[in-house]
Amino acid sequence: MEKRTPNKLINEKSPYLLQHAYNPVEWYAWNDEAFNKAKEEDKPVFLSIGYSTCHWCHVMEKESFEDEEIASLMNKSFVSIKVDREERPDIDAVYMAVCQVLTGSGGWPLTILMTPDKKPFFAGTYFPKESKFGRTGLKDLLPKIESYWKTQRQDVLLSANQITDAMQQTNDSRFGKDFTDSIMDLAFRQYNERFDHQFGGFGNAPKFPTPHNLLFLLRYYHRTQNSEALETVTKTLTEMRKGGMYDQIGFGFHRYSTDRHWLVPHFEKMLYDQAMLMLAFTEAYQVTGDELFQQTVYEIHDYVSRELTSANGGFFSAEDADSEGEEGKFYLWNVKEIRKNLGEDAGLFIDLFQIKEEGNFLEPFKGENHGENIPHLLKTVTEYANENKLNFEALNLKISQLLKKLFEEREKRIHPHKDDKILTDWNGLMIAALAKAGAVFEEEIFIRSAESAVRFILDNLKTGDGLLLHRFRDDEAAINGNLDDYAFIIFAFLELYDATFKVEYLQQAESFQKVLDKHFADDVYGGYFFTSDFAEELIVRQKEIYDGAIPSGNAVTMLNLLKLTKYTGKNEYENKALDLSRAFHEHVKATPMGHPFLMVALEFMLAQNMEIVIVGNPGTEKVREAISAVRKKFMPNKIVIWKNSEESTALDEFSNYTKNLTELNGNPTFYLCKNFTCELPTNDFDEISNKLGIE
Repeated sequence: MEKRTPNKLINEKSPYLLQHAYNPVEWYAWNDEAFNKAKEEDKPVFLSIGYSTCHWCHVMEKESFEDEEIASLMNKSFVSIKVDREERPDIDAVYMAVCQVLTGSGGWPLTILMTPDKKPFFAGTYFPKESKFGRTGLKDLLPKIESYWKTQRQDVLLSANQITDAMQQTNDSRFGKDFTDSIMDLAFRQYNERFDHQFGGFGNAPKFPTPHNLLFLLRYYHRTQNSEALETVTKTLTEMRKGGMYDQIGFGFHRYSTDRHWLVPHFEKMLYDQAMLMLAFTEAYQVTGDELFQQTVYEIHDYVSRELTSANGGFFSAEDADSEGEEGKFYLWNVKEIRKNLGEDAGLFIDLFQIKEEGNFLEPFKGENHGENIPHLLKTVTEYANENKLNFEALNLKISQLLKKLFEEREKRIHPHKDDKILTDWNGLMIAALAKAGAVFEEEIFIRSAESAVRFILDNLKTGDGLLLHRFRDDEAAINGNLDDYAFIIFAFLELYDATFKVEYLQQAESFQKVLDKHFADDVYGGYFFTSDFAEELIVRQKEIYDGAIPSGNAVTMLNLLKLTKYTGKNEYENKALDLSRAFHEHVKATPMGHPFLMVALEFMLAQNMEIVIVGNPGTEKVREAISAVRKKFMPNKIVIWKNSEESTALDEFSNYTKNLTELNGNPTFYLCKNFTCELPTNDFDEISNKLGIE
């Protein structure tokens, strides 16, 4: 067997970089050594950005980066740098913005050609080895770039400087106006225009889950009682849950659907999708009481605890789309396999889960069908039971048994690659989702999982001086935390307080918010930069509000600030939130549907908020019943504070308006407050619940 020589990536921790460690390309990680080499040898830099579970990254590696001919061209004329976008989202965000400006689109793998001082002059995404179908191949592109660099250097440098200048100018923001309710109305109209009434979701194909759209629409429904907003949410969640985008056998959601019907997914599974969808299904359950939504929350938890939870409590990042070199192979079934494993019950499964002799899986971009099937539902189990006059409980039990058999059989297959790095920001989202679900469903196992992950973050990714690090893998924590790390962890702590009423979580949230205010805030124009004032200096220090697959760190921070205002009684946080919203006003006003989590924060800011304070001993039945009631009802603009009458010192020190809220007549007491002004206290929670519309 040929012994391969590794390149410099062999010493990295990133699973993505390690995947390329034996390429014949002389890869470098992003570091001074690489850029110094480019300067010394007067070569342009070939920057390739991707992530370990990216299908087209694998394709480009196999076609080109493992190819000796392409590697020779790259090694001769370029210094080649590999970046894991999940490890270095700061680098990815800058150069993805460049790609979008230069080409009108983006994606991964991201390919950037730039000068040794990091200024880009060419951008693209996936390039095949050979030119075909109008797409330039690396075999032709690389010599052209080499020639351009040698013979038209001044043009290259002029272009690089112009691109860099343009990027820096687009980052300039000025204070805009204050938002009003009309921005949410416009956002709803934009969603309504793109809503797919037949299959749910927005637009045609591909379709992404983007659960933060649904979080906003639930709040819009809560404020306006517009039934179309609620229908958009319930239809979308139900169709996604029925479709092939949901792993019907092992649970959890795939990355996105390649078609309009939610049937054929891109099969990778990301931690952040599980987190955001858990939030959406939990809140949709609060509004509707739909048991399918509750079941889905529990199943997502089953998947995450089984596949994405480390022994020390942190959450892994993702599972690949590919296994044995083929996308989706792990998840597909033919009729023969179903009949062999399920015997006389196979007919029920085949009918319910739409298994076809000819197969229902058409490979994306190829259109080839090999008799393979993606299990999916056209009807929910409830609908199927009613239509066929079957007992729902018996049918549901039978289906669970069949799914268990197929799951056990599937476990024998070669599993997709797992990206086992632990990222602070994505963990923050998962912790928040588990805490929210734990509170709503009064499920201790969810809360224990969230608290275990938080302990892992504090023990392993918090530095001695109170800062966060971004990535943990192989017992090494590294890379300075970015805005999303802080924003999402603060979000998690606030949700954990709501689920546990442990004041330490409020204290941690405020501590990290102070770090953001000190090291990330734009004190001139409002909002927060993605990187700190002590981070590596890139060609531009970005300040973003647009939501992608995960919410914008600025939008989440705005909601955090507004909630901290209510918890602490400190108006300075509300002022920062207001400045943040003004900083992005001009950017957001034309396309509010591109900023759903900011809409979530604005709904909180512009709606009438309330603080519900419960004072009493935790062992008192009245206290437990009141807490349970306010958690179950969807009231997105509330803050609930429980003041343990026996241990109130820590809370009173944290919150400057709870000191004078005490028990009335020595019994559990309930306060309903608006903007820190409380109505008369009562020992009868029914008085409060009637005003809140709690049944």
